[in-house]
Amino acid sequence: MATLRGVLRPPVPAPDREDGDGDGDPAPVGTLLGTLGALLLDAGSSVTDVRSAVEKSRDAAGVGDELTIGVLPALVIISDATTGSATVVNAAGTELSFRQAARANRLVLGLESGSIALAEIPARTAAIRAGSRPPAPLPWVLGNALTSAGLAVVFRCPWWAILVALGVGAVVGVIGLLLRRFREAVAVIPFLAAFVSTTIVGLVAAETSFGHVPLFAVCAPVAVFVPGALITNALLELTAADIVTGSARLMQGIIMLGFMAAGIAAGAALTGLHVDPRSAALVGQVAGVGTDRGGWEAVPPYWLSWVAVAVLAVGIGLVFGAGWKLTAASIVVMIGAYALVSAFSPLLGSIVATGAAAAVLFVATRLLERLVPAVPATVSFLPAFLLLVPGTVGLVAVATFDAQSLATPVATFVSLCVGTKIGGLLPGLFARHAPAH
Repeated sequence: MATLRGVLRPPVPAPDREDGDGDGDPAPVGTLLGTLGALLLDAGSSVTDVRSAVEKSRDAAGVGDELTIGVLPALVIISDATTGSATVVNAAGTELSFRQAARANRLVLGLESGSIALAEIPARTAAIRAGSRPPAPLPWVLGNALTSAGLAVVFRCPWWAILVALGVGAVVGVIGLLLRRFREAVAVIPFLAAFVSTTIVGLVAAETSFGHVPLFAVCAPVAVFVPGALITNALLELTAADIVTGSARLMQGIIMLGFMAAGIAAGAALTGLHVDPRSAALVGQVAGVGTDRGGWEAVPPYWLSWVAVAVLAVGIGLVFGAGWKLTAASIVVMIGAYALVSAFSPLLGSIVATGAAAAVLFVATRLLERLVPAVPATVSFLPAFLLLVPGTVGLVAVATFDAQSLATPVATFVSLCVGTKIGGLLPGLFARHAPAH
């Protein structure tokens, strides 16, 4: 779609215009802003980010502060302070792909820069949502397999565990693909995925007499379902005083972790598998991981981990429908994240290094957004965010009831939140100027 920069914007309806019931009448501003917020919620943005984006779009349109914005996980409330009326717009509840999320963020950029008018929101939102469709079977299954194998290599699993993770990741992908068609089954997918993953790994370990079963041999195949990003976003919302939403998301993440821990416990009990909680490691701690075993129990050379980060980015791109351009950007950002954490960890320790890397990446992705508007920061940052979030480490801690292991992901979650907040406060780097698409 041709750019509208420099073109006279259509008139923006005032808050006291018609209610939009008649043919040709413009929708009220409250409905327009609520529609935008609902789109961003479905794109996976936190309520804090959604409220900020809607407020900036309101201000850029010159509507004024008489409209206040309230955001909950599934709806947006636009209140008129002068009349006391409120407009409520519900999110569709349909998960958008990375590509759709990128288009949604480009819409926000255009609204904030003034190149897109509020009156264009309904048509553009409809065009973005029109691309929603169930994931294609082959990319989804292949993406899960590559994500699983990539994580297993990055976190220094032995060769046998990497091959098992590749196969189990594909199996888990098939399970998720089949069950997500049924709304009632969504809640049990984390349990079933963790149970199947642990059972297969346990059977392979028992049949081959491999004595050491690392954490990521079990957790890598189910990494897509681990709510690490959800819990971190919940903590970010809590620190931004979004208490209701942050608490709800945090509870949802804990429940999902509980389901997955139950699946691991059930699979371990069935096969007699013992997962060593001491094998839990953060990204910055894996460089020195090795083994004196040979053959299939040997660990791949460290340089292969850098290749695996790119494989991991491709897998995530396939799972979340990123498209080749966003996938290429994700590869660059994720390799950068891996390099930053690896460089910072010897100096700052793994936990602090994770937060420092998050701060640097937050700024870097904002700069990338200014240079290449087609790669919004919220989309390019998310794959790296998934690499930094220690969700699988927290999962094994819950599954084994190991208090020492549980302290690591909690501290790292806090470090990520602090690093992201610091990155957002750095001045002079976040001016948004983007052409409309």
